[in-house]
Amino acid sequence: MEVHAADQYLVAPGEAGLLEVYEALRGTGLFPPFPPVELPGGVGGLVARGGFAQTFFFPAEVLGLTFRTPKGEVVRAGGLVVKNVQGYDLVRPFVGSFGLLGEALEVVFRLRPGRAFAFLKRPWEGAFPELSPRPRFLFALEDALYAFHFGHEKEVARFQEAFLGEKVEPLDLRPLFPRGMGVGEGPLRDLRFAWKDGGEAPRPPEAFLRWVRGMGYPL
Repeated sequence: MEVHAADQYLVAPGEAGLLEVYEALRGTGLFPPFPPVELPGGVGGLVARGGFAQTFFFPAEVLGLTFRTPKGEVVRAGGLVVKNVQGYDLVRPFVGSFGLLGEALEVVFRLRPGRAFAFLKRPWEGAFPELSPRPRFLFALEDALYAFHFGHEKEVARFQEAFLGEKVEPLDLRPLFPRGMGVGEGPLRDLRFAWKDGGEAPRPPEAFLRWVRGMGYPL
């Protein structure tokens, strides 16, 4: 794993755990585009599922990746800067493709600075609330609502006052998904999906499937 603090990006192998990334960033004042939770599949699984719990556009936080296609070819897409697209932009179609385009071998994440952070929970009331400031990550686990936010000290303090929850430590959610993490009614929910043990991948739009076939992928 490579942390480039001055340029605010990180290069992580696809098999790296999410909490491993947090450990690598300890003391840098920089944060990755996912909350401090461990999920099945680590970094590669996270990117395949299109992130988790984010309240922002996750694909824009993936600057580049190397992946193995279903044919066994290794493809390097994107790079280390934001405006790096030449020809086909394969990064954004890959993010959230649930393995349809292949397996992530290495991922380049944009990092964001924060002078303070808070990870809180409170009782889940069955709907995601509108909060100001809006936390960067929001999810429900069984009967509790969780939020993680980082940024300037005053903004994080305002978030804590608005959320009114208790502090929690990083979570390992892998035991909830011994057969893999898929979409369907289960114990975990974010703004995009409910997640269940062994659930299916969502059906891609037909336009996306036509594009994938046109790229020569075996579907």
